[in-house]
Amino acid sequence: LLGEATHGTYEFYRERAEITKRLIKEKGFIAVAVEADWPDAFRVNRYVRGLGQDKNANEALGGFKRFPTWMWRNTVVLEFVEWLREYNASLPSNAGRVGFYGLDLYSLYTSIEAVLNYLNKIDPDAAKRARYRYSCFEHFGEDTQAYGYAATFDMTESCEGEVIDQLIELRRRAGDYASR
Repeated sequence: LLGEATHGTYEFYRERAEITKRLIKEKGFIAVAVEADWPDAFRVNRYVRGLGQDKNANEALGGFKRFPTWMWRNTVVLEFVEWLREYNASLPSNAGRVGFYGLDLYSLYTSIEAVLNYLNKIDPDAAKRARYRYSCFEHFGEDTQAYGYAATFDMTESCEGEVIDQLIELRRRAGDYASR
């Protein structure tokens, strides 16, 4: 994860991309972790690994719709994503592919929806458990900030335990899910 002194400065973006390429090629890095929502970045991850429905980097970056879209939908990132896909495609079939991962969770409900959609397809019983765990957020509607304030000031119980339980179950079952 390499930052920049300002968001949106071409030179920082270009240098970050070049440094990241060198870390991948010369030092064997296998993950690019970015300051982005994980569902949007996961779509890019699928593209750079040769999966998913997107035909090019521009389509793969199509999930980045919230401000500031220019952080990810710019020429430097577009070129880097295409490079990463080509790099992964050039690796031997038994080699691990470099991933592209988002670290932010500004999209709480989009993230919950992504987990539920995934589980609905591969493990409906686990989807029911996840739906129950995530239900603690429901009385806040789509207002994640209201939940944050309420939990911080002990006006409601935190959903932390439920979310951690869900994460643990997903991690525990990851091998089984990957084989399906």
